Amino acid sequence: MSTGGLSKARLGRLHDVMAGYVERGEVPGVITLVERHGEAHVDVLGSAAFGGPALSRDSLFRISSMTKPIAAAAAMALVEQCRLRLGEPLDELLPEMASRRVLARIDGPLDETVPAERAITLRDLLTFRMGFGQLYLPEEPPIVRAANEAGIGMGPPRPSEMPEPDEWMRRLGSLPLMCPPGGRWLYNTGSDVLGVLLARVGGSLEEVLRETVLDPLGMDDTRFTGDAGRLVTAYGGDLTVYDPPDGEWSRPPSFPSAAAGLVSTVDDLLRFGRMMLHFGRCGSGRVLARPTVEAMVTDQLTPGDKAVSGFYPGYFDTRGWGFGLSMTTARRHRVGARPLRLGRRARHVVVLRSEGGPGRDPADAEGRVPAVQQPVPGLLDLGVPVNRGLARPPRRG
Repeated sequence: MSTGGLSKARLGRLHDVMAGYVERGEVPGVITLVERHGEAHVDVLGSAAFGGPALSRDSLFRISSMTKPIAAAAAMALVEQCRLRLGEPLDELLPEMASRRVLARIDGPLDETVPAERAITLRDLLTFRMGFGQLYLPEEPPIVRAANEAGIGMGPPRPSEMPEPDEWMRRLGSLPLMCPPGGRWLYNTGSDVLGVLLARVGGSLEEVLRETVLDPLGMDDTRFTGDAGRLVTAYGGDLTVYDPPDGEWSRPPSFPSAAAGLVSTVDDLLRFGRMMLHFGRCGSGRVLARPTVEAMVTDQLTPGDKAVSGFYPGYFDTRGWGFGLSMTTARRHRVGARPLRLGRRARHVVVLRSEGGPGRDPADAEGRVPAVQQPVPGLLDLGVPVNRGLARPPRRG
């Protein structure tokens, strides 16, 4: 056993599992990092692309939907500074979202609408209950078809293909909401609207992220544009190249996406995860107040929300959603399943893979986004434990 309490034998098992993915050609490379009590174990395997240069600890990954909790943390920092408030209408800062109309039926025609009963709030954006988002139905409804035609971004992230933020908001505002604000959880779009909101409050989205989260944590490599010499190749689910190192993430984006736009490194993600685990603390200082992080990692969805939401029926039976992130609320291991344990109370596990197949995790659960942070079979305890007694959402109805 190491000084941090990590089991060498079990770390060896982790290495063998990860090396298997590389050896079988399922991924070109993998980086794993586990930390406990300040002791970090890092394992770098394979290459940054099939047939490409070796992967390194400072390789840059498109972190896709891991952008969401970082943006949510920045928003909560502005709440602490009284520059934003969770429950106030956003009509003044986001006039495109004012006086919304709502589809009479989520799969109905676009001209059958009713007035929204209330305005959209910051809490709605953070909890994905703004009334618009990625929708998964057997047949594509008219609202999704219209959103795709408008370039709203209802599929895999494409930074260079998105319109600039004000034009994006104009197009979004021209469409009715899918459901009333607070009506149900709908993935993704709330984070992109949040990014526009943060930029309008603080000058630019990257400036706000740097001021509130990235610079205080020393996340110097986490940006919207990456060095092509350090970016890994992103692949689709069929292992065709989705984005090369000199591709879209190597250039400043037209639309900096708070949903899926950042690139980062394994060590920067560790810094963010460590801060969240320590409830806002960073060394001897603080990035966020403890109650703020407690609110972020508390399940904000009601049973009624969960009954009509999710990527598939029963999705929220064992999951919850806080502010910009998901958490595990119950565990259901298969009979005979053996979770991989790394030592007593291993504090941080970060897994990055230089391949971007379909997501299988709430952090990138579109299922089509080329995510670079994905769960690995056997790593079953990566969810944030729900704290049911803290920071409950206000009662509705």
